[in-house]
Amino acid sequence: MSERLSAFGVGLLFGLGLIVSGMTDPGKVIGFLDLAGAWDPSLALVMGGAILVGVFAFAAARRRVTSVLGGAMQLPTTRGIDRRLIAGSLLFGAGWGLAGFCPGPALVSMAAGQSKAMAFVLAMLLGMVLFEILERRRTQAGAAVR
Repeated sequence: MSERLSAFGVGLLFGLGLIVSGMTDPGKVIGFLDLAGAWDPSLALVMGGAILVGVFAFAAARRRVTSVLGGAMQLPTTRGIDRRLIAGSLLFGAGWGLAGFCPGPALVSMAAGQSKAMAFVLAMLLGMVLFEILERRRTQAGAAVR
């Protein structure tokens, strides 16, 4: 129960941070990407702050064996950059640039009743389901070859 309550609290804090920073407004994202027009640097400041917090949080997490709530630490182990990572990053970035949403702000905006965010979240979920289907087929095909 404490893990779910903790996850809810962290999610709530994240959502409030997105609202306070204005990152639930797709215009902020579009403004950040509009280098030739009315460029808005506020997204860069939010990302810089998140990276700064993340650097210290991951450094502290690497020295721990268990999480604050007592669970096993599950940090990423893969450090390689491959075609799939690059393709996924490009696809994510294109969707982000076209829609003005990334997953976190889209969920917060959808909860606030924005119809564009609802369309984005539905498309995101459809993409996740499609990925799972294709990944299972790829895994099964790889197992059949062995």
